[in-house]
Amino acid sequence: MNTEDIVIEALDNLFTQTGFQGKFKPTIYREDGEIDFDFRNKHMRVFAEIKKEIKPYQLPDIEARAKKYEPYMIVADRIYPATKEQLRKKGIGYLDTAGNIYLDHDNIMIWQEGNKQKEDKKKAVTNRAFTKTGLKAVFYLMLNEHALNQPYRQTAEITGIALGNIKYIIDGLKEAGYILRMDDRKCLLQNKKALLERWIAGYREILKPALLIGNFRFTNNDTAHNLFGPAFINDEITVGGEPAAERITKYLHPEIYTLYTTLVKTDMLRRFKFIPDAKGNIEIYRKFWNEKFIAEDNLNTAPLILVYADLVITDDPRCIETAQIIYDKYLRDEFERR
Repeated sequence: MNTEDIVIEALDNLFTQTGFQGKFKPTIYREDGEIDFDFRNKHMRVFAEIKKEIKPYQLPDIEARAKKYEPYMIVADRIYPATKEQLRKKGIGYLDTAGNIYLDHDNIMIWQEGNKQKEDKKKAVTNRAFTKTGLKAVFYLMLNEHALNQPYRQTAEITGIALGNIKYIIDGLKEAGYILRMDDRKCLLQNKKALLERWIAGYREILKPALLIGNFRFTNNDTAHNLFGPAFINDEITVGGEPAAERITKYLHPEIYTLYTTLVKTDMLRRFKFIPDAKGNIEIYRKFWNEKFIAEDNLNTAPLILVYADLVITDDPRCIETAQIIYDKYLRDEFERR
């Protein structure tokens, strides 16, 4: 469902459920458009940003835009109850495709809940760029944009992905609007912030769970300090998530230790004396990239995009705050220039 379909369905269902009418029109603003609402004898024009779904880590950016473009509302296919509550607490309007709405501005307050999503929506055809294999390739391309213009065989060799899949993945990015062709020889990524957000959603739901080796705990509390020693961080094992964020920002004290490794589980346990524990605060994942992926000073951590993703998908406010620090310092210029 594209953004135009989302806002049309949302406004149609709002009218069906409440009798309130809204007309959408695109604008030149960064937001996706404006909605003119008619509430009985009242009229209101609202800046509207349209998304398929809202993730908790997106709330700081949404709040900033709401302050800039008042009155403002977010329109989405689905907005989960906890997210709606956060939006209401911040006074931010929202509308979903079921016709549920919250809007409080200029002595007008509308709040309608309880409308259910239609369950007969056709399941979208899977885009190969956002399958488990595709997400690995997209990760590489976000780190190395120039690779869009190299032979598919070279990308296949670096990523370890079958040659035949690379074309489907690139085509999937083109179909989704994330590749801009400059001429016959050169392509660039476009809509990069949206691509990053979509990659993070796929990473959270598809790729990361498939990479999990297991949860563990330390034999003693002092072991945590060894995570940052030169003997620990190398090509075989590196840190992501909270310990990486602490190293990068000097701001977050880790509670969960996210590690990525090429070692098999038995070698990991023997070398570092970790104890298997389903509730342990060490989370170990298979490393899905190699050093040829890296085109940045990675500060002896996993790539910054991955550290950022690890933090935002926790839905933990302290991690999301730290993720924003990393994004603002290291990623914003890259992902918001086109």
